[in-house]
Parts: sequence; C-alpha cells; structure tokens
Amino acid sequence: MATKKSPAKKKVATKVLKKAPAKRVTKKVVAKKVPAKKAVKKVVAKKPASKKATKKVAVKKPPAKKPAPKKALKKSTKATAPKPLKVDQYGLEEDDEFYGLYFAKSTKKGLVEVKPCTFSLMYWWKGLLGYPDMIEISKDSNTAMLQFESTFGGGDSGETELTEKDVFDVDHIIEVDEEEQLVSLYSYVPIPVPEKLIGALGLSILNINPETRYGSLEICSTDNEDGANEHFLRYRAATYLRGVKSGKVEAIESMITNGSEFFGLALDAMCVNKSIKKWLLS
Repeated sequence: MATKKSPAKKKVATKVLKKAPAKRVTKKVVAKKVPAKKAVKKVVAKKPASKKATKKVAVKKPPAKKPAPKKALKKSTKATAPKPLKVDQYGLEEDDEFYGLYFAKSTKKGLVEVKPCTFSLMYWWKGLLGYPDMIEISKDSNTAMLQFESTFGGGDSGETELTEKDVFDVDHIIEVDEEEQLVSLYSYVPIPVPEKLIGALGLSILNINPETRYGSLEICSTDNEDGANEHFLRYRAATYLRGVKSGKVEAIESMITNGSEFFGLALDAMCVNKSIKKWLLS
C-alpha cells in the first residue's frame, strides 16, 4: 500500500509544476494594470487642458463688457449737450432779434416802457405804414391797444354779392398781452345788429365759420352809454409771438392782412341774405 501512495504524490507534484505557468499569467495581469494606471494619469493630464480652455473663455469676456463704447457714449453726450442760452429782462433768449434791448415812449406822463410785442406793433404801424403813434400802453406796460378805422369795398368781378360801389366802414382794435406774448385783432361792423336779424345772422355765421381758413366770426354783445344791450358783428384773429425769434413785425402784418381778406370774404358770403346786405349798407 505504501508503494501505491508514492506515485500519487508524484502526480500531485506534477500538478504543482503545471501551476507555475499560471503564476506567470498572474504576473501578466498585474503588468496590464500598470498601463491602466497610466491611462488614468492621462485622463488627469487632460484636466489642465480644460482649465486652459476655461482661461481662454475668460479672456474673451472682457470684450463683451465693451469699455470702448462707454467712452464713446460719454463723448457723444458731451458733444450733443446744448449750452443754455442767456435770457434778458423780458424772457427773450440771446438769439432773439430784440434780446437785451430797451424801448421807451415819451408821453405826457413821462417815459413809458415799450415791451417787445408792443414795439413790434408800433414798428408796423409807424415804421412800415407811416401813421402817427396812437398806441395806448398801460402803466405796467403789460398791455397795449391800437384803435383805427378802415373802409371796406366790395369786388368788381361781377361774381360777388358786394360790388365796388358797396362801401362801408369797419372799426379795428388790436390788443397786446405782453405776459402771454399774444396779439389779437378785432374787426367790427360799427352798426348795431337789429334784434329781428340776430337769428339770421347767427345761422349765417354757423355756415361760414367752418369755411373760414383764418380767424372766426362772432356776435359780440355789450351795453351802450344808455345801458341798453347792443349786438355787433365782429371778426377775431390772434397770433402768438412766443418763440418767434425773428420776424415779429412780419407776423403781426401777416395776421392783419390775412384777417382783413377773410373778413371781407365772410361779409360778401353773408350778403346772400338780402336782409343782411341791406343792414350792412344802411
């Protein structure tokens, strides 16, 4: 029995010898693990590259802030900022035609200040037309008034209701408000309107006013010296001189010229009613 067991031991030893190559295989597996570690190292090595990419993006951000356009905006703001204009005692800016000037009028009560709007009216009346000074100025020089008369004559074309033989007088009042810088024109037919003609005249005004391109017609009521109420037909127009830097005199002249023309056309249109025509020529 002992003899049989010894071969069995040899076989075991043979098997052990066969396991030696298995150990080599194990060594090879360990050798493969080393490159795996290197691969991990390579992955770690790539991370700094991503950081560099991040740095590059950060470098691109400053242009997004655009500091240069901000400087350009500051320069443009300084370039476009207008300088404030100087203003004189009448509120006129330094680029106004009457800036810094003082006008006065000699009266029985002494010198009276003539403010810009009143002076413009005075220049038109005296300087351009050559009429004597009839402008009344208040003590504080804030208001002024000019009253004058004119003669109205119809057309000679044969197509108008009023002919050149149809002539009557018209009263005019021009008022100046220096605080508002407003000049107003009022043109009156100086004959009171009969009570029986008020309705027809009012209807005629309602029809004509929408067609009047400048100014308007109206019936003005007032008390006479005896305290009785009277009605008058008048035409009204106005012009603002506020903001008119140059050409104040021309603006007044244009208002009066156009106002007279349109008032004449309105009177002619009214005379389609024979009763109104008879009243105007009475």
